[in-house]
Amino acid sequence: MKKFILSMTVILSLGLFYSCDYLDVVPDNVATLDHSFANRLEAEKFLFTCYSYIPNTAGVSANVGLCGADEIWTNRYRENDGLRIAKGEQNINDPLINYWEGRRGANVNLYNGIRDCNIFLEILADKNKIYDLPEDVRRRWTCEVKFLKAFYHFYLFRMYGPIVIADMNIPIDATPDEVRVKRAPVDEVVQYISDLYDEALGDTQNQDLPVEIFNRQLELGRVTQSVVLSMKARLLVTAASPLFNGNPDYKNYKDKDGMLLFPQEYDPKKWEIARDACKTALDACVEAGVAPYIFYTAKNLQPETLLDITIRNSFSDDLWSSEIIWGLSGAGRRGNDQIQQKSMSRLNPKATQSNTVANDELNPTIQITNFYYTKNGVPITEDKTWLSGMSKTDILPITAEYKYNLAEGYDIAAMHFDREPRFYANLAFDGSIWYMENSANETQWTVKSRIGQQQSRYGADYFSVTGYWPKKLVNWKYVISDNNERKVVDYPWPEMRLSDLYLLYAESLCQTDDLDGAIEYLDKVRDRVGLKGIVESWSLYSNQPNKYKSKEGLMEIIKQERTIELMFEGSRFWDVRRWKDLNKLNQTIQGWDIDQETAEAYYRPKSVFNQSFIVPRDYLFPIREYALIVNPNLKQNPGW
Repeated sequence: MKKFILSMTVILSLGLFYSCDYLDVVPDNVATLDHSFANRLEAEKFLFTCYSYIPNTAGVSANVGLCGADEIWTNRYRENDGLRIAKGEQNINDPLINYWEGRRGANVNLYNGIRDCNIFLEILADKNKIYDLPEDVRRRWTCEVKFLKAFYHFYLFRMYGPIVIADMNIPIDATPDEVRVKRAPVDEVVQYISDLYDEALGDTQNQDLPVEIFNRQLELGRVTQSVVLSMKARLLVTAASPLFNGNPDYKNYKDKDGMLLFPQEYDPKKWEIARDACKTALDACVEAGVAPYIFYTAKNLQPETLLDITIRNSFSDDLWSSEIIWGLSGAGRRGNDQIQQKSMSRLNPKATQSNTVANDELNPTIQITNFYYTKNGVPITEDKTWLSGMSKTDILPITAEYKYNLAEGYDIAAMHFDREPRFYANLAFDGSIWYMENSANETQWTVKSRIGQQQSRYGADYFSVTGYWPKKLVNWKYVISDNNERKVVDYPWPEMRLSDLYLLYAESLCQTDDLDGAIEYLDKVRDRVGLKGIVESWSLYSNQPNKYKSKEGLMEIIKQERTIELMFEGSRFWDVRRWKDLNKLNQTIQGWDIDQETAEAYYRPKSVFNQSFIVPRDYLFPIREYALIVNPNLKQNPGW
């Protein structure tokens, strides 16, 4: 035990990891690590410590994917380090969302998490430790901790590319050169993580890891076989993508000893490996009972409302959506109070307008709303029938045929009519219906956000800067009472759900020239949200009816489908990087002219921010400059 403690002291002093000591110290200054493994009960606490390093994806700042791209904007960006990245404020002096060291918006130090996993794995390997631990439980814990160790390495790889592989903690007798660790090449990192995921499966016949969780009250969120295989599939799709697969931007990028850190040539076999991994993961999900979510209720609701709640609850159901493969359900990692409050609008007109139990802070942009299809399931720029020659900002009255999505008798922009179901389920905007469990009827709660109305600007902070709200992020049981109080029901944040895996598989099938197979899995996603299949939609309604017949055209469709289906889940931030599409985010972020009273004045696009990323520099996160000084064997990422 002293060896572990002293070795980590050496590492801390040499600049790879920075944090306070992880050990509690009793009054006589004796470390309590031995006590942590005195029996099963104490050891289980250390297992949950290993889980506790999972990045807080449900945190507004800690989840860089939430606000770091172009999906969500806010006027309250001071405490939001993700939005600072979207605004071009990343730097090398004190990098934002720094999970390498656990700084500046990152809620954990992932290398500390890997270190604790290494400690626990060594303890679990010693049968003389934890005297009352049954062998089957020992095997399960070993698999879980190996998975977490692999996942933490993956999280760092996705951010930094070449990383330090921390397979074992550094011993106390290591030389200075051994302590000054180096970054491993991308292919070596990917192979290491993939092999570790394989080890985490254990003996599948004996179910060292369970196929599914049966003790749902106590164990939901813990690792299963389908979790391991799905996260391995995500790793391999990432590794096969343009950012890491023969990227010419990183050609001849070497460490200080001349070792190449990126693969120099494109390897199509990586897509075949990714495709097979996705299929294996999908088979495991079927065995585990993971299935597309359908909302059931005893209420007599209209089909439009039922579909709306099905789409929303596939992500934010507090009772665990049937399509969640891995939900982050630990303390602080659920669809928490903060993120829902910042996404919610002031729905209840009996509450005062100054009510801040819903503070309107997270606001989708006009750019991201344009990705949603028309009701015919094709992009708005391709639909031959949509708007019939009108402008998107022309003003139209809402008639009875739209009353379950839009406020009947109100006037809004034409672009908000005849859109696909996910548009109305995931977004709220001026003139939209926001159905909740406590609604007296299906059209009770409406959003009306022109100046002076219930959901309009209040003060300097509490308003939607764009005129949109991410309805998807709010559980449908959220209640704003007449006296300005709230009830928030948490939900597990979906780190991986079935639609994501379907789309990863579709992408890998497309990249391996199986276009029919890719369309089959795209259609599985579309069917659940009430859209016709790819072939029918494009053939009947698109001005590019043959688009899906080419690999390039189908990849464009897949990218748009991922953007829509996984919107506000943190996926787009990483997708545009692995696709090398970051330059598409160099744009003017827009919202509506919210300080206007009439529809004609309100529906004028207004510039919020001129977004600019530097390519290829911003594809990877920088390492803090101080770490490079302390450990000269580390080399900064290109461009920083």
